[in-house]
Amino acid sequence: MNKQVRQLKIRETLRLHEVGNQHDLIRLLEEAGIKVAQATLSRDCTEIGVVRSRGAGGYRLVLPEENPGNIIKGLVGVEVLSIESNETVVIIKTLPGRGHGVASFFDQMKNSPILGTVAGDDTVLVIPRSVSQISQVISYIQENLSKN
Repeated sequence: MNKQVRQLKIRETLRLHEVGNQHDLIRLLEEAGIKVAQATLSRDCTEIGVVRSRGAGGYRLVLPEENPGNIIKGLVGVEVLSIESNETVVIIKTLPGRGHGVASFFDQMKNSPILGTVAGDDTVLVIPRSVSQISQVISYIQENLSKN
């Protein structure tokens, strides 16, 4: 079975079933006639953007389309301690070990006033598309960290 067909079946399975973890996903795929190694499944899930999300019934695997950002926004918002800037860049301070996750969250945004980020353990350097947009970048960051 080729990768595209396998990833399509993973998406379909996640849309049709409440899947708590990759072990459950492997079982459901096997029931559908698809045998996949855990390492291959893990790579596929990463490539198609599957995330583990906490809901009322506990954790489950979800596709990005099902998770428009509110869940992740709430998590990222909790990880950010402060936002500061000068006339050229914005610095986001995070909880220890969360700089890369926060940077990745902003790097994946579409139509963003952010050109890119550089992450350390607990600090994210945010580079605006234009230095004249520093205040808009700060507002954009704050809006995307709110939980509503």
